[in-house]
Amino acid sequence: MLTPAAISFWNRARVFLKFTTMMADAHLNYDNPLIARYAGASMSERWGPARKFRTWRRLWLALAEAEHELGLLAADGKTPRITPAQLAELKAHLDDIDFDRAAHHEKELRHDVMAHVYTLGEVAPNCKEIVHLGATSCYVTDNADLILMRESLDELCAQLANVIDSLARFAETWKDEPTLGFTHFQPAQLTTVGKRAVLWCYDFVLDLKELERRRDELPFRGAKGTTGTQASFLALFHGDHAKVRALDELVATKMGFKTRFPVTGQTYSRKIDSQIVDALSGVAQTCHKWGCDLRLLAHRQEIDEPFEAQQIGSSAMAYKRNPMRAERLCSLSRFLMGLPPMAAQTQATQWFERTLDDSAARRLYIPQAFLGADAILRISLNLARGLIVNRPIIAKGVREYLPYMATENLMMAAVSNGADRQEAHEIIRTHSVAVTNRIKEGVGTATELFERLQAEPLFVNVNFDTVADAKLFVGRSPEQVVEFVAAEVEPIRERYAAKLGQRADLKV
Repeated sequence: MLTPAAISFWNRARVFLKFTTMMADAHLNYDNPLIARYAGASMSERWGPARKFRTWRRLWLALAEAEHELGLLAADGKTPRITPAQLAELKAHLDDIDFDRAAHHEKELRHDVMAHVYTLGEVAPNCKEIVHLGATSCYVTDNADLILMRESLDELCAQLANVIDSLARFAETWKDEPTLGFTHFQPAQLTTVGKRAVLWCYDFVLDLKELERRRDELPFRGAKGTTGTQASFLALFHGDHAKVRALDELVATKMGFKTRFPVTGQTYSRKIDSQIVDALSGVAQTCHKWGCDLRLLAHRQEIDEPFEAQQIGSSAMAYKRNPMRAERLCSLSRFLMGLPPMAAQTQATQWFERTLDDSAARRLYIPQAFLGADAILRISLNLARGLIVNRPIIAKGVREYLPYMATENLMMAAVSNGADRQEAHEIIRTHSVAVTNRIKEGVGTATELFERLQAEPLFVNVNFDTVADAKLFVGRSPEQVVEFVAAEVEPIRERYAAKLGQRADLKV
């Protein structure tokens, strides 16, 4: 016979074995990296099964409450069809979902909505007659999607506001720092580090305006019936059109929506999904462009992204410091930018009042579009708050090209001292070509241009230090930063004051 100590040991061993087996099984199946690696907990939870099906139950409650409040009667035309006791029982079971039981029903019924109707009816038997009364499946599926999309848009707007605020602070800090500007990725005129940052920032501002518009204008499907005709509700209310209209409005109000789709088929127009995914793709476009710029700047060693003390840049080349955050930003943005065609095709191929071939695809691209947007904005905020400006490298780049940029000022200064413009122009052209050829041969530098011109009698009275000050070549860059922040960023900061200061930690 085993002793109590031995029994205790074996019990602990069984628990440990069960735990390790469970952990091993968890690594057998594919796990979406958007959940495991990239998106935040809040967005992941919102698009998870628990939130979805709890939202379904709240929609059933709102429908039953609205029908009760509008005086829905039984077939005898006298008895209330829905009682306060039934509503109380339904309200008591909004969150206690038996997912195993629902899965069992769905396997038998091949219908997810009815599986959850059955599951709810088992724990709230007195509500069986009132749950889903007059509704079609899209009453819960479509309305729940709209609720989750609006909540997600609201969260993304707050994240965008944080990115904008952080980039604006970076721009304000570096608004006076001259840096080499590029067109065609060829050296052009000077700008400032801050002015370039507000170019990035403005794209995010445009994205925020678009997402706010989509969020604020998003309508509710409401109680439209099986094919959008409201025939089932008209029958329930014995032909009372006013009450059917009131039901649609009341359910929307209970779920926090001010506007409703004026007409629907069985589903709301899938064009709305397409427009929202397009807007999320717009965020990805901004992030991808910014990520590419940061990668190019990292190559030039002018600006670095955050890099932890123990971070490894390469498994083989230990010296490397790769811009992995910006690269991940571009990679995930590319994924998100690839989703709009699916939403567009779904909208384009809907037959008449509805066809079910939209369902499986929407379960993929709608949640993943929001998860992807959440992921790239988390990376963006992490980057915006941790960018490292390498001033000596930037200054070196400015010095290398400033002599060329200063030649027009030098020519004008020489002309002011009495020189002939065409003669000055030819001298500058000749020496510029010669210096450029020496640089290409690997034996010269751009600073030689100043040395050559200073030796020319035509430029002997020109103060090169004054004419060739880098800050003279940035135009209104510092002022544009100040004006942009005041006009575009400050209203956003005021609007989202309570939501600024978000953390930007990444999982990996």
